[in-house]
Amino acid sequence: MRKEERYKGVLNWFNEHVPVAETELHYDNPYQLLIAVILSAQCTDKRVNMITPALFRDFPTPEVMAASTSEVIFEYIRSVSYPNNKSKHLVGMAKMLMSDFDGVVPSDIDELQKLPGVGRKSANLIMGDVFGKPAIVTDTHCIRLCNRIGLVDGIKEPQKVEMALWKIIPPEEGSDLCHRFVMHGRAVCNARKPECEHCCLKAICRYAQEQSDTQTAGS
Repeated sequence: MRKEERYKGVLNWFNEHVPVAETELHYDNPYQLLIAVILSAQCTDKRVNMITPALFRDFPTPEVMAASTSEVIFEYIRSVSYPNNKSKHLVGMAKMLMSDFDGVVPSDIDELQKLPGVGRKSANLIMGDVFGKPAIVTDTHCIRLCNRIGLVDGIKEPQKVEMALWKIIPPEEGSDLCHRFVMHGRAVCNARKPECEHCCLKAICRYAQEQSDTQTAGS
């Protein structure tokens, strides 16, 4: 089965059964999502969502956060992973928004990546969810599922996976597809023990087919 055929099968199933695809991070505006995305690095969305309400309340604008210190921010985020670094990133991000972008979150992927704590994956998430621009968020779930399903061949580097996917995925579908991959990866296609027997995509998934062939050969 060609990659394009596998992709169409994946898209058709998701469109029918998972019509709503969005980040699980809670936010009301671009600045809040930027905070949440920085905090979410190597941390669960659930944990981030427990922390952000107080941050959003006490630091409602980049100007307010820029006037604070990393030591103050640390006390709000101490339960996330790497709170020392992230508290510095948040204050640095807010200061750069004020000094370089007039307090407005930029809508350009290269400009976003200039902000402390914002890599390409985070920038793509903001581009797709906030600004509605073509974006592919190659997190661990996306990379794992794309390799297992057969949309890419043994590629693990995030940007290389992103570039490979752009060859088969229409621009307007990239962001939603990646959110669906996250949901499916958490629920079914987990890293250690994927539940292929119960997977709705097993008929088009290369990994599931290989596992089935191995079991058949061994029986």
